[in-house]
Amino acid sequence: MKANIFYFFTIFFCTSIDAQTIEVNLDLNNEFQEIEGFGASDAWRAQFVGKNWPDAKKEKIAELLFSIEDDRQGNPKGIGLSIWRFYISAGTSEQGQKSGIKNEWRRGESFIDKNGNYDWSKQEGQQWFLQKAKEHGVEKFLAFSIAAPVFWADNNKGWNSRTDGNLNLKAEFYDDYADFMIEFLDHFRGEGISFDYLSPINEPQWDWEKATQEGTPATNDNISELVELLDSKISKKDLKTEIVIPEAADLRYLYSDFNRPKRGNQIQDFFGSKKNKKTYVGNLKNIQPTVSGHSYFTTWPVDSLIRIRRDLNQSLKKNNLGYWQSEFCILEKNDDIGGGGKRDLGMGTALYVARVIHADLTLANAKSWQWWTALTIADFKDGLIYLDTGNPEDMYNRKSLKYDGEFHDSKLLWALGNFSRFIKPGMQRISADLNLDLPLNEQYEDIMVSAYKDSITNELVIVAINYSENPKTLKVDNREITFGKVYETSTHKNLALKEIKGRFIEILPRSIITITGTIKNQ
Repeated sequence: MKANIFYFFTIFFCTSIDAQTIEVNLDLNNEFQEIEGFGASDAWRAQFVGKNWPDAKKEKIAELLFSIEDDRQGNPKGIGLSIWRFYISAGTSEQGQKSGIKNEWRRGESFIDKNGNYDWSKQEGQQWFLQKAKEHGVEKFLAFSIAAPVFWADNNKGWNSRTDGNLNLKAEFYDDYADFMIEFLDHFRGEGISFDYLSPINEPQWDWEKATQEGTPATNDNISELVELLDSKISKKDLKTEIVIPEAADLRYLYSDFNRPKRGNQIQDFFGSKKNKKTYVGNLKNIQPTVSGHSYFTTWPVDSLIRIRRDLNQSLKKNNLGYWQSEFCILEKNDDIGGGGKRDLGMGTALYVARVIHADLTLANAKSWQWWTALTIADFKDGLIYLDTGNPEDMYNRKSLKYDGEFHDSKLLWALGNFSRFIKPGMQRISADLNLDLPLNEQYEDIMVSAYKDSITNELVIVAINYSENPKTLKVDNREITFGKVYETSTHKNLALKEIKGRFIEILPRSIITITGTIKNQ
């Protein structure tokens, strides 16, 4: 029998009145989800940067995303993503203007043509980043498709023109579409990159009727039909890839109809009951018993952030399922940072997203947390690394940015790194309870703490987010933990190594720290 082990921390709030002492109780035996990784996607922007940009610049961008090395001062060179999402495009680039998508940065090439011929030199820029991810030691790879190749689509487009919610794919080409994805997986296995996961559907609740990017809706019936084909073909090819579904556009579609009866209630339809034979896929060999969803439009106000994740967690527990937060950027209007419009390289967006990550990990028990697109050329809060021309009068010239430009890291990049650089696949979240005399919604405006352990190496990682305007000091009283290093992301620091003075650790206002250590006598 394991002994119950509790760890206590003390946080002193430096105010003009009395310092408030708060204990954090870490219980190593109170275990939650096992972490599968933190990731981002190569969608759209990597195609031109990886293919055309100067080597020195794109090498540095890859380092920022993937590196697990430190510089001479001990500061991380990058955020060490452990999952890289590769976008399998639908062929709108080959269509050019006829695709209907005016912005060529939102089109994508196809590895297959209408005659069934493959050209593996396509998506060259994305393949460059894929190889760099492997070289830097990224542990897991995910391939995702958001639309079928255009020549198999009902309207011969990468976007949808139907209004019935069905997959934009002619019925006779379901098998071909599945074969295409399997050939993709098999080809890259031969190239030395095995994709751990395949996500064949993305945000099926949206109709994708606007010609602004590739995308297709899909009913739950459509999804289960496609997944059954993929499952069979994965087994025949002896691939080790797991299918992950359904990349819900809003977390509420996972556990309720939420105004899309044929495209909602996806936990129940796919995994809830074998009696529903038409959509049940929980018995398939190659599907992961996990649902993936996107945190868009569920993060504000804070009461909704909390309530929706608690509701989701109840449904997950009932059906014994894991959960991935598999795509997020800022879309929702809110009082803290305004909304998605206008890029923000500073701490405002970084802290807002860190709170979402914390909520997804601790309330919904997310096993993985993945950002939308790693790179962006938009004046929008949708990237980790921001690209522009460097010319204030013409910052986002799409034509010139295809070949060169300036790139900027963001506090958001490093805030994600407070999690991704240190919480590695296989680590397990443990309870980190605060005795704050505050309701959770107020705590989310103040201080948030989560903790993770590695039962094999005895490593311990604690992430603390100070959302408030007040400095705090974290005092570690328990002598069973040896703390090694602290890394800070703040207005003036980018995941910077910070000195530990005794057993007191300072948390600056509006900052995030990661504490690493070792658990003794395990």
